[in-house]
Amino acid sequence: MRLSRIKLPNINSLYGRIFAIFWFTMLLVLIAVLSLPHLDPRKARDIPEEHYKRMVETRDAIQQKYSQQTDLGRILFRIEGNRHGKHDPRPRVFFSDYSGNVLTTEKRSNFQLRAMQNFVTSIEDYNQPKQKLYGRYMIAGPIPITLAGSDILMYVGFKWNEPPPLLLRLFDHPFQLLLAVMLVSTPLLLWLAWALSQPARRLEAAAQRVAKGEFVTDPNLEKGTAEFRQAGSSFNQMVEAVNQMISGQQRLLSDISHELRSPLTRLRMASALATRKQGESPELTRIDTEAQRLEQMISELLELSRMQANSHMTRETQPLESLWEEIIKDAQFEAEQMGKHLHYSELPKRSISGNPKLLMSAVENIVRNAIYYGKDEVQIDIKADEDTLHITVDDNGEGVPEEELAAIFRPFYRVSTARDRHSGGTGLGLTITESAIRQHSGTIVASRSPLGGLRMSITLPINR
Repeated sequence: MRLSRIKLPNINSLYGRIFAIFWFTMLLVLIAVLSLPHLDPRKARDIPEEHYKRMVETRDAIQQKYSQQTDLGRILFRIEGNRHGKHDPRPRVFFSDYSGNVLTTEKRSNFQLRAMQNFVTSIEDYNQPKQKLYGRYMIAGPIPITLAGSDILMYVGFKWNEPPPLLLRLFDHPFQLLLAVMLVSTPLLLWLAWALSQPARRLEAAAQRVAKGEFVTDPNLEKGTAEFRQAGSSFNQMVEAVNQMISGQQRLLSDISHELRSPLTRLRMASALATRKQGESPELTRIDTEAQRLEQMISELLELSRMQANSHMTRETQPLESLWEEIIKDAQFEAEQMGKHLHYSELPKRSISGNPKLLMSAVENIVRNAIYYGKDEVQIDIKADEDTLHITVDDNGEGVPEEELAAIFRPFYRVSTARDRHSGGTGLGLTITESAIRQHSGTIVASRSPLGGLRMSITLPINR
């Protein structure tokens, strides 16, 4: 493979960012490793200028003090005798010849002498003073000195009380090194997580909008890394395809309704003419009834289709009273005309966001069904908690069999009891209601009512 064909990962891609963060972290670790020899006091390093000046001053003071002495051994004995034991905190002066032999009057070797011997043997150039740490003991030198007419080398050893450099401590403790690497890489990983989560959250929000029936493209989905831009572009293309499909379905239903309504109109006119000419008969009445039901079914199908396609286009925030107060009062009046009683709780002083027409239609359909199928009593309870509205509608009618409760929201489903057989309905009313509630991120559930009939429980998100 030719080198020109090898492509490095693009930094704008997810792969490129992960690759860059990984190698940046490794670069930091490499820099730390390479910097260690320059920071490690256990390796021979140049003596700081301030310390070197103090050593020169100490050398000059010793030379001046013992300038009249001719016995080197006595001088060494006096210098070593000035110390008060091995734990004396003061710096200690050592001497050696140019052959690397340590000059001392002590007969017993201790840690300081052993460190001194090791330091002397490690010196490569006596003209370049160095310092080196042995445990917690620092030795620096050599500095030329003349005592008793002999040219020798002087060294200074002292206890090193400074804390070790950070990198040195880290490399001496692998667990701390691991924590440091994690700490350094955490901001980079947080940035990477943010770069991953932001496009993912936008995509999640867009998917939730689609689930609610809002088939709207979002240009923000096509931002971020190359992978997420591609995913966002594909998602927008999918939304556009769904919109086109729904629009095509709407046009098809509209065309079908137009083509069906014309012969239905002619059929009803023919039925009316036949009734006028021949008089009423059970057969002609049945034809007219079924034609009316077919026309009603076509209208409800068109309503369901328009709801699924366009409900998200007109969303407003309105108080609950403006939506349902008049509907409930009208329903109460109609119930009284039918010799039935409708009781309802006071509407909460809250607002809801959505399509007003759909919300009003959904609740009105449930309430009117309860009035129609209830024997003589209907109860409406509307309550609100922090962010959810609960609507419960009960009647004391015959109800729906337990095994059929979950199926009554399916299109064209007909309940086997008299509740639906005598209604003359199309089986689309509850489907339209369920679709309206679902498009507002709500739920509707049918269950057995304490009154003996059917209970419809609706939950809807509301504004805080």
